[in-house]
Amino acid sequence: MALLVLCILLIFALAFGFWLYKTVMSPNVQTAGGKDVELFIPTGSDYEQMKAILSEAHCIINEKSFNWVAQKKELPANVHPGHYVVKNGISNNQLVNMLRGGLQTPVKVKFNNIRDVDQLAGRIATQIEADSASIANVLHNQDYINQLGFNKYTIPALFLPDTYEFYWNTDAESFVVRMFQEYNKFWTEERKQQAQAKGLTPIQVSILASIVNKETNMTDEMPRVAGVYLNRLKNNWLLQADPTLIFAWNDFSIRRVLDRHKEIESPYNTYKYVGLPPGPICIPSIAAVKAVLNAEDHHYFYFCAKEDFSGYHNFAKTLAEHNRNAAKYQQALNQRGIMK
Repeated sequence: MALLVLCILLIFALAFGFWLYKTVMSPNVQTAGGKDVELFIPTGSDYEQMKAILSEAHCIINEKSFNWVAQKKELPANVHPGHYVVKNGISNNQLVNMLRGGLQTPVKVKFNNIRDVDQLAGRIATQIEADSASIANVLHNQDYINQLGFNKYTIPALFLPDTYEFYWNTDAESFVVRMFQEYNKFWTEERKQQAQAKGLTPIQVSILASIVNKETNMTDEMPRVAGVYLNRLKNNWLLQADPTLIFAWNDFSIRRVLDRHKEIESPYNTYKYVGLPPGPICIPSIAAVKAVLNAEDHHYFYFCAKEDFSGYHNFAKTLAEHNRNAAKYQQALNQRGIMK
């Protein structure tokens, strides 16, 4: 009789062990097409909200078994926000461990071709949890950005367009702190010395780079364009950079700068005021920043877009030569009907 009882208990133990193993360790995730599923758990979410997100993702086969494992491993008390990648075929145990441990997968945050910090805030807000208003508020907080060494004009110089890894639940201030770290990492002593050799600070390099960036999209031409502006600065000439007028007018539909545009009263009007404007006219690319640091040493003081609309420029040492180049380009504009 005792042997029979022992056998029955053993059978129950084996059955329970099999059920437990299946519940905890067997695959319980089946994704559409076997592809990875991304989960975004917002800050402040509780367990029920997390379960709703999992349900909407349609990746859990048996929600009852998942919930049992989650309860046993105290997931309800350990919900962590973030971006999680769920792989097809993983078990309840693997999924719960990932969520309970906050083992999120970083997201790649990319930005380029940015005009100002407000546009940057909007672009970043599509890639991390922080919303555009919170990011913009930090970047317009004068006391805060002053502590970083910038002001309301120069703050665009803080950002270096590239692709960065972030945790999705990064908040606005943490984003800016990380960008400040990247800025300091970029501005090595060697690069600071390069800037100093050209009579510029790192921020001034970025200001000039923003003008170069708006003058040409051709990376191989940027060092030559930068050299023209450095020649003008060294000789105390007006920069006379058309992109600064477009920025001053805040009218980015302007394709042809006219004499009337040059009359605007603005510190960004480089047809009126000698030297660099007070801040970047866009967030310059790293290529443009490097172009200023490695500007060509030449004797060109003028340049004008080529009349073939290739995106490249004709460079000139004298005003007479420049006027001939400009006449050819203006004629090409007229032929295409580009009047403003």
